[in-house]
Amino acid sequence: MTFTVYSKNNCPYCSKVEKVLQLAGLQHVIYKLGTDFTREEFITQFGRNATFPQVIESGRNIGGCTETVKYLKENNLV
Repeated sequence: MTFTVYSKNNCPYCSKVEKVLQLAGLQHVIYKLGTDFTREEFITQFGRNATFPQVIESGRNIGGCTETVKYLKENNLV
């Protein structure tokens, strides 16, 4: 199980998700806006109204920070 996080710099919600995944010892990959992808690529993949971060697990879009923490708790991963 590997989580993919689409993140951007100076985003407190992005930092929180990254920290939760790290503390839980879960495998994850972080992609940063401007380094690993463009805003246009982000909009194409997640939609114009999507916020940061966006988290994907096994090809399934979990959502942002709140949805990810909820998903982790519901699946007893934290």
